[in-house]
Amino acid sequence: YFATSGFHDDPSRYFIENNHFAKPPYAITEKDPRASILPTLTRKAVEYLGQHAKSAKPFFLYLAFNAPHVPLVPTQEWKGKSGLGDYGDYVMETDWSVGQVMQALDKAGLGDNTLLIFTSDNGCSPEAHPEKLEKLGHYPSELRRGYKYEIWDGGHRIPFMVRWPGKVKAGTRSDQLISLTDLMATCADILGAKLPDNAGEDSFSILPVLLGTATGPVREAAVFTSFDGSLAIRQGQWKLELVSDSGGMGKHKPGYWSKGQLYDMGKEVSERKNEYDEHPEVVARLMELLKKYVENGRSTPGPNEHNDVPVKGWQAWEQGKWSNQND
Repeated sequence: YFATSGFHDDPSRYFIENNHFAKPPYAITEKDPRASILPTLTRKAVEYLGQHAKSAKPFFLYLAFNAPHVPLVPTQEWKGKSGLGDYGDYVMETDWSVGQVMQALDKAGLGDNTLLIFTSDNGCSPEAHPEKLEKLGHYPSELRRGYKYEIWDGGHRIPFMVRWPGKVKAGTRSDQLISLTDLMATCADILGAKLPDNAGEDSFSILPVLLGTATGPVREAAVFTSFDGSLAIRQGQWKLELVSDSGGMGKHKPGYWSKGQLYDMGKEVSERKNEYDEHPEVVARLMELLKKYVENGRSTPGPNEHNDVPVKGWQAWEQGKWSNQND
């Protein structure tokens, strides 16, 4: 373990290595101490890879960058580089950090035999002021609607890029529906390990997708949750959202449960043409599938499990007795 002692805006501003405070040279050096975190994490990852140079022993490195999350604190070296303010500069510095890791892999002789995954955890944060970025010609959600916290695809669809020489053909892409929860089953599949029945209950192996051998969808559907706990389910081209607005951080107006949202993502990804009333049969089918997942406590085959927390909203919605209390 190597990271800051808390959230990366933590005023203590210390690095922790395993269960001790890290010794120099892992110290805050930038004028704004928070700006030292990304280059320090990058340097530590590069050192770790160097220690495994040409080693036959497998390793797993989970490198959780603090960027481009707020606070937006690019180093002085990157300030002004993007022409899009601190957010754009921070994204560029993040890109540089990924490049340093890739170069370290190759330098250590590990590049040809390592699965490298670059991904994110959610859409662009409103704190990055996307409306200002859009005025400058940069659309962080591309054609999609919404941002972090929201139920729309702009809040959930993320980059997922892979480099695995000899395994994944360069320059290819897939339209398969996958989730970050799938990484657990995928790693188990690569290792030939069997997950216990009570582990990875919503994790499907995407190894056939990576290898280009998949003959159909690797997962039946995917469930999403917005900031306020509202649910959505996507199967094929259809996406059902059990909320009539974004489900984000803003206060909902009375009657916000009055109507759901159903979008044909095969027609348009901007989630503007609500077809909830036009396709009651699709709404009913997706509701039934969501109900099964909730009642089974899982979406993969196996014995039923208990959900970690109460799942709100879906029963009231199904019974037509919903309110704006989301319970």
